[in-house]
Amino acid sequence: MLYYLHLYRDAFGPLNVFQYITFRAGGAAVTSLGLCLLLGPSLIRSLRARKVGQMQRADGPQSHLSKHGTPTMGGALIFLAVVASTLLWMRPDNRFTWLLLSVTMCLTAIGFWDDYLKLIKKDAKGAPSRAKFLIQVLVGLGVTTYLAVRPPNGSFATMLNIPYGKELFIDLGVMYFALCVIMIVGSSNAVNLTDGLDGLAAGTVMFCALAYAVLAYTSGNVKLAYYLRIIHVEGAGEIAVYLAGLIGACLGFLWFNAYPAQIFMGDTGSLFLGGVIAVVAMCVKQELLLPIIGGVFVLETLSVILQMASFKLRGGKRIFRMAPIHHHFELGGLAEPKVTVRFWIVSIILMLAALASLKLR
Repeated sequence: MLYYLHLYRDAFGPLNVFQYITFRAGGAAVTSLGLCLLLGPSLIRSLRARKVGQMQRADGPQSHLSKHGTPTMGGALIFLAVVASTLLWMRPDNRFTWLLLSVTMCLTAIGFWDDYLKLIKKDAKGAPSRAKFLIQVLVGLGVTTYLAVRPPNGSFATMLNIPYGKELFIDLGVMYFALCVIMIVGSSNAVNLTDGLDGLAAGTVMFCALAYAVLAYTSGNVKLAYYLRIIHVEGAGEIAVYLAGLIGACLGFLWFNAYPAQIFMGDTGSLFLGGVIAVVAMCVKQELLLPIIGGVFVLETLSVILQMASFKLRGGKRIFRMAPIHHHFELGGLAEPKVTVRFWIVSIILMLAALASLKLR
């Protein structure tokens, strides 16, 4: 919306800055951060008054029992900040604006439904797992259908760009769209699994968003895309504005979610954060960098899969003390803040490793 202020630059010269992606990205980050800091205390008070608190597992780490009753559904705060900053600072005439907002709203609705049933209606089961999964698949199908009709770059519609190689591509054909659905559903649930320690999911998502903001800006710029030998996607630079708003929202949420957390994210936030990062990866045609950038989420998901497989196939024997793997380290004697910060460090290293692919081509 504010983008159009640059049309009045003849009347007031400084308004010209509103046409620049970098300026609007900064504005989006500050806006979402400010909204979180402004609305956070009132949301926490409201959730406490309604006794919308987290239920802690009796078989989990004993240090988590003190978290019982901590307000959750804090993802609503991230959602509101991201949507507001996007509508203010992204170009309304950019197709990625509405694609990202649509995915954000759909996946947030699924998470809110689950949290609402568990925390407000006091239904321990929450939303049926099959129904949640089905809706996630439908969201994935909707996104892939749209990208099939209007691909980011028509010349590379069903191709995967191989990282760290110079103009290496694999054409998957129709299987590309199946992969996209798996990416959206898998990433959405992976962030949900990671959301188990104070600040862990929000901080890790923030580093993923930063990496893809750089990739979005470079792929949207013709000269940079050509120089770096990456696929040029017209209009992709605007995605950096959305991601800047996401980063600001995660920073604002961390203000309250840092150890000891005053509020938890819940499915309301984790499902949309994971899903939208996957959609961004597809929009900027850097799908194979997602497992690298989101390596922490991959590790968390694999730990759960391996634990379940081991338990079923090896007569109840476990590989880890507890899954997801962040609980394994906790039960091994590491303090929760130390586990979180070390996972952040790993995420930063993976982010830098992924961005290094821009030069190793």
